Amino acid sequence: MAISIRSAVAADAALIVRFIADLAAYERLAHEARATEADVLRDLFGSDPKVFCELAEQEGRPVGFALWFYTYSTFQGRHGIWLEDLFVEPEARGQGIGKALLAHLAQRCVREGLGRLEWWVLDWNEPAIEFYKSQGGVMQDDWTKVRVDGAALQRLGAP
Repeated sequence: MAISIRSAVAADAALIVRFIADLAAYERLAHEARATEADVLRDLFGSDPKVFCELAEQEGRPVGFALWFYTYSTFQGRHGIWLEDLFVEPEARGQGIGKALLAHLAQRCVREGLGRLEWWVLDWNEPAIEFYKSQGGVMQDDWTKVRVDGAALQRLGAP
């Protein structure tokens, strides 16, 4: 079956929100998924977007997405891409769609002279870990993710 990758457009906002919700449910994090169609329209398709989305289609039907943004490595002195979300509908998995999305972003990195393509994977998600390893991904176990949000963010950001 033919797979195509295209950049999302504003008319895809509801689809992107659905993919985000489906991904959150798969990752057992549905309680954290609060993004709305208005959020997606503002942040991906507003006057100065800072985040981008590619959609995978199979025979013209949307079956997955990759949501990403640019990063910068001070060590490399180059920009990179951070893949925030990658999701393929369960019935479409194993058909090369995830690989096509990753390859599309890797091609962008090569074309733009970017230094790296990075993302997180949940430590319990063995199928994804094995898939990413098969695509050349290297687990960065020596780094620990740090987050400040909610009340702690408000305290830290208080004047």
